[in-house]
Amino acid sequence: MKIKILGSGCKKCITLGENAKAAAAAAGMEAEIVKVTDFAEIAAYGVMSTPGLVVDEKVVSTGKVLTSDEIRNLL
Repeated sequence: MKIKILGSGCKKCITLGENAKAAAAAAGMEAEIVKVTDFAEIAAYGVMSTPGLVVDEKVVSTGKVLTSDEIRNLL
């Protein structure tokens, strides 16, 4: 599974990445966490509000920091 964190690298983006990693571990899944900071690439996903969360190329959240439990439910 590939999880992408879309954003500038701000504190919210970092927290979302940490929560995604914890969610994958709690679900017993192997996940590659990728940080995407290029705004052209972020816009290509149709994300206008960061941080964004993409799981296997599907945008599942934008504009908020989900908890690890919320992310685990999306996985």
